Formats: sequence, structure tokens, C-alpha cells
Amino acid sequence: MLCPSCKDTNNKVIDSRLTEGGNVIRRRRVCAACERRFTTKERVEQELRLTVCKANAQRVPYQRDNVYNGIERACYKLNITEEQLQQLVDHVEEELFANHDRDVTTEQIGAYVGLHLQRLNQIAYVRFMSVHRKFNTIEQFVEEITDVKLRVAQDNPSQQDLFG
Repeated sequence: MLCPSCKDTNNKVIDSRLTEGGNVIRRRRVCAACERRFTTKERVEQELRLTVCKANAQRVPYQRDNVYNGIERACYKLNITEEQLQQLVDHVEEELFANHDRDVTTEQIGAYVGLHLQRLNQIAYVRFMSVHRKFNTIEQFVEEITDVKLRVAQDNPSQQDLFG
């Protein structure tokens, strides 16, 4: 493992622990050259590879970073931590790999992201859906916000109104 400071590869592990529900090993390391401490994470590479079928009929390999980047943009300047973002992507991936053998559409990925994002933050959910569903008018935004308000009212009748 390269030291992020001096780029030396001679380092040793001083602590290891399971994180993210046992799916990741977090390792604390110390560089033998510069004595800097740093953290690495190991994640099992999924043997099952998914192919993403895009709207333009293009087929590309699934990439976790693409899902993460879409969620990160939706959560821009909201009070959402890096850990929450990673957990959300983990939940989406769990569902993808559990429910799809080889192919998954961008529509299906967006639906999984929307489901989990709605539980995390309603503003981020509306932002994400506006891009995912390609909103072109204000009315589409208003309709989505109205749907979110109705779901919140049904799920939590005592919760304060989020959008006004």
C-alpha cells in the first residue's frame, strides 16, 4: 500500500476492524519511512458483474463510482456525511446484486437510489429524481414535491411540513 505522504510502500498494519456491516475491513497503517499514520479500506470485489443498459441502448459495466457521483450531486450542500453517502451506495448495491443476475437498466438503478435517498433526505431525493426523470417543467417539480409531501404526511402524521 502506498503511503499518501511519501509514496513509500513499506508500511505495517497497526489495527484492523470490520465496518459497514462486515463488508469492509478498515486498516490503520503506519509508514516505516515517514511514520505517518493513514487508513485504508478493503472491500470484497463482487464476482458477479452487472451490465448497465442505458436509455440509448448502450451497454456498459456497472461502476459504483457512477452511482456515488449521482448521489453526491443530489446531496450537494446538504447536511449529509460521507459515511451516510457510502452507506446509501452500499444499500443500493446490495439490492442490485441480490435482484439482478447480469443486466440492470439505469431506470432500475435510479429507482433503488430514489427509494433509499427519499428515506435519507427529501431535498436530495427531489434533486436526484429531477435529473433521473429528466424534468423539463416547473410542474414536474411541483408534482414530485406534492407526492413527497403526501408520503411524509401518510408515514408520519405528526412530522412538521418540510416544504412549506
